[in-house]
Amino acid sequence: MKTVTNLNKDWKFIYSKDNTEHQVNVPHTWNGDDGQDGGNDYYRGTCTYIKHIKKPEYPADGAVYLEFKGVNASAKVYVNGELAGEHDGGYSTFRCNITEFLKDENEIKVEVDNSVNDKVYPQRADFTFYGGIYRDVNLICADKCRFDLDYFGCNPIKIDPVVKGTDGHVTVTAYAAEGTVKIAILDADGTKVAEIENGGTAVIKNAHLWDGVNDPYLYKAVATLSQNGEICDEVSANFGFRTYKVDPKKGFYLNGRLYPLRGVCRHQDRPHIGNALTKAEHDEDMALIKEIGANTLRLAHYQHDDYFYDLCDKAGLVVWAEIPYISRHMSGGNENAISQMTELVLQQYNHPSIVFWGLSNEITMMKTNKKDMLATHKKLNDLCHKLDPRRLTTLACFAMCSFGNKSAHISDVVSWNLYLGWYVPGLFLNDVWIKLFHAFYPKRAIGYSEYGAESMPNLHSAKPKRFDNTEDYQLIYHAYMLEFFARNPYLWGTHVWNMFDFAADGRNQGGDPGMNHKGLVTFDRKTKKDAFYLYKAYWSKEPVLHLSGKRYKNRTGKKTTITVVSNVGAVEIFNNGKLVAKPKAQKGGKVFKCKIKLEAQNEITVKAGGLTDGATFVKVNKPDPSYKVTSGNSMSWEK
Repeated sequence: MKTVTNLNKDWKFIYSKDNTEHQVNVPHTWNGDDGQDGGNDYYRGTCTYIKHIKKPEYPADGAVYLEFKGVNASAKVYVNGELAGEHDGGYSTFRCNITEFLKDENEIKVEVDNSVNDKVYPQRADFTFYGGIYRDVNLICADKCRFDLDYFGCNPIKIDPVVKGTDGHVTVTAYAAEGTVKIAILDADGTKVAEIENGGTAVIKNAHLWDGVNDPYLYKAVATLSQNGEICDEVSANFGFRTYKVDPKKGFYLNGRLYPLRGVCRHQDRPHIGNALTKAEHDEDMALIKEIGANTLRLAHYQHDDYFYDLCDKAGLVVWAEIPYISRHMSGGNENAISQMTELVLQQYNHPSIVFWGLSNEITMMKTNKKDMLATHKKLNDLCHKLDPRRLTTLACFAMCSFGNKSAHISDVVSWNLYLGWYVPGLFLNDVWIKLFHAFYPKRAIGYSEYGAESMPNLHSAKPKRFDNTEDYQLIYHAYMLEFFARNPYLWGTHVWNMFDFAADGRNQGGDPGMNHKGLVTFDRKTKKDAFYLYKAYWSKEPVLHLSGKRYKNRTGKKTTITVVSNVGAVEIFNNGKLVAKPKAQKGGKVFKCKIKLEAQNEITVKAGGLTDGATFVKVNKPDPSYKVTSGNSMSWEK
C-alpha cells in the first residue's frame, strides 16, 4: 500500500539576498515582512531549501515521489545533485519521481524563484507574490501497482455526477497502469450505497443533493486497486449531486430554484507568514465567511489550498476558482497560462463547490498584445470546456473595459470589477452602468466580480466621503451597494472585494503602506469592521444588532450621528439611560440612523429584538488626530 510521510520539518533555508542560512519548517516564505511593509521593494530572487533524509522503505519495483502542494513561483528539485523535476506556477500541486536518484543518505535541494520574468504568471497585480515553499511537502512511497501519480499532480480519481430527475448518476474513472479497480460509493454516514467497476456508472435513487449553504450533502467515492487478490492502493474523493444554470434575466439557479449568489472574494495571506498557512488559519477564514452568511466565494487570484476547497464543499459555498492570469498579458506566458489552467481544472475537478472556472482578471489593464491576448482567452475557454464540459467559464473585466470589449464576450458568463463610488465619484453610476449594459446585451449574464471601498478602523469622520479611508464611508458605500443589488436581482453573482485586508507591497493608503484595506475584516482577522455586520444583517440567519462607529469615541459638535445595523426590527437608542430616539429604517430596512445631542460623556445603548449593544462617546473640542489620514492616496495599481 502507498504511504505518505510529511516532510515539513527541519529544512535549511539559504536566503540569497544576504547568503545567510536559517533552520525553518515549511510552510515558509521569505517575504513575510518585506512583502507587507510598502515600497514595492520586497525581495524577489532565487532562494534554496535543503533537507536530508534516509532512503525510505518501498517495494523493489515500486516508486518514490516528492509531492509539493505549493511553491512560489518556479521550482527546481534536485536529489543528490541530480535534477529530478521542475515546475512553473506557484499555486498548484506538483510531484517528482525521485526513485532513480535515491541513495542510503539523500540530500533534497529545492531552488525556489519568485523573481521578475516574462513567462510565469502573475507578474503584475495588486498583491504580494510571496516566495517560498509555502504549502506542505510529502514523501510518497508506492507499489508498482499504483494509481497514477504523474498526471498534472491531480487526484487519480475522476468523478462525474449528473442529476436525472430525482436520481443521481455518477461515473467514476480511476487511472492506473495495471491491476483491477473497484469503486464504492458511500453516503454521508459512510454507508455503501453502490459499487461499480472502473469507468462505470452507478444510479443513486432519490439522490440527496448538494444544496449550497442550506444542505451541503456529500457522497464519497473510494477506489481500490488490487492485483492477485491483494489491495495495493486506495484513493478517495468527496463529491455532490447538484444542478445549476445562469439566466441573464433572472440570475443563478441551484437545483432548479433561483439562488442569487451573494458573497466575497478571498486572499489567503496573513501578517508575517504571508501565504504560509496552516489548517488553523484556513479554518478561521472559513468560520468568518460562514458567519457573515455568504453563499458564494471567489477564490482570487490563484489556485488556493486543496484543504480550503474541501472546506468550501462542506460549507456549501458556490466557488469561482481562477488562475493568476492577471493585469498584463505576456506573450511569453501563454504556455504557463495553459499549464496553470490545466492543473487547476484537473486538480480541483471533483469539488461540488466549484461551479465557475475563471479565465483571467483585469487582463486588459495594460493594453499590450491585444490579438494574442484574445487568442489565449479563447484557448483557455476551449480548454476548460474540453477538460470539464459541464462547468461554466467566467472572467473578471477591468472597470475601464467597454461593454463591447471582445474579451468580455468569450466566457460563458462575465463579471466586472467596478468601483463606482470609490475610484470614480458617484454611487448612482452603478445603476446607470448596469442598466446600459443590460440594455445593450440583454442575453449576456453579468455579475460584479469586485466592488469595495478602503477602510481602516482607526480612521473616522463626522462627514465621511469617498477616498477618506474611514470605516464610516465604507459602511455608506456597502449599504448603497446592497440595495443596488436588490434592485437588480438578475446579477448572477456579486463578490465583495475583499473579505480580508491583504498585503500589496506597492500600496500606500491611509498611512499604512503595503496594505489593501478593502477587507470587511482586518489583515490579522482580529477586527470585524462595521461593514462586516451590515452584510451579516443582510445575509445571515442570525439575529444582528450592531452599533456602528464604536471606535469613533471622541466626537465634536453639539450633535452626533448614531448609526445602527439591525435585522431584528425597530431600534431604540438610549443615552445615559434615557431613551433619545426611535429611528426609522433606511431603504432596505437594515440601517437605522439619526442625530442625537452630545453630552460631556455619552453612554450609548441600542436595543432591538431583545438584543443590546453599546459604546461610550466623549464630547471633545478638537477632532482626534488619530482619525486623520496621515498620508496621501498613492498606489501602484488600479484597485
